[in-house]
Amino acid sequence: MNTFPKSVRIVEVGARDGLQNEKTVVPAATKIELIDRLTACGLQTIEATSFVSPKWVPQLADAAEVYTGIHKRDGVAYPVLVPNEKGYDRAREVGVTEIAVFSAASEAFNRKNINASIDESIERFRPVLERAKADGVKVRGYVSTVLGCPYQGEVPVSDVVRVAERLHALGCYEISLGDTIGVGTPEKARAMLRAVAEAVPMSALAVHFHDTYGQALANLHACLEEGVSVVDSAVSGTGGCPYAKGATGNVATEDVAYMLAGMGIATGIDLDALVETGLWLSAQLGRATSSRVAKARSSH
Repeated sequence: MNTFPKSVRIVEVGARDGLQNEKTVVPAATKIELIDRLTACGLQTIEATSFVSPKWVPQLADAAEVYTGIHKRDGVAYPVLVPNEKGYDRAREVGVTEIAVFSAASEAFNRKNINASIDESIERFRPVLERAKADGVKVRGYVSTVLGCPYQGEVPVSDVVRVAERLHALGCYEISLGDTIGVGTPEKARAMLRAVAEAVPMSALAVHFHDTYGQALANLHACLEEGVSVVDSAVSGTGGCPYAKGATGNVATEDVAYMLAGMGIATGIDLDALVETGLWLSAQLGRATSSRVAKARSSH
């Protein structure tokens, strides 16, 4: 039975997840213009930046400048990633009202990435979640490596369920399940989502696919069929993972929006404006877009 949702909320991660691995520092003014353009495209959730140590991610050293510089539209959420209490303090100083925290389903990935076990990483941001609750700040949780890890290979589905369940229990209103290295295939993605949905309500789940093996849209389709209605993507297919060799960008927002429109699923997005924004961003970065839709439309 077809249980596709009637509408899907796309969480645009291009400005943060998409740009954080760029070798050349993208000026704050360009990031601000990108977010303002994305707002004008009709996106409801646009991840703006990350209040992470500039030492670790120099690209996002301008987090405060970017967040205060964007034109925030009523009804649009501009969440930011925070790794710890220090990041939370910096975010709150500039008026952030929604944050995201992250962990991985793979022990090996957590150790390599943040030098902590899964349990330790969750304990580290427990105080952030407690403070966010007291401050009335919404918190989204990311679980990465849900379909495979560059260091340990297979990731047991039970580990994905356990991490997602813990984040939800700690107060994350939404859990984004990320295939960080893009190795997933549709039936594996479906099985993983089903398993997590037994522990966390489907209405509190989102999916986040990278397109390394060209499977992202197929994986998304399988998960939409299961009833998921929140999808993470990045305009122009930007992104990658600094800790995962060969991992290409996120699935392109243009391609997701085109597919959903063709399926009769509402997103509220102006596809023409989005394609234009993606091409503009590619020009700023000095390379071709990774969006198939943008390539097809600009070759006429």
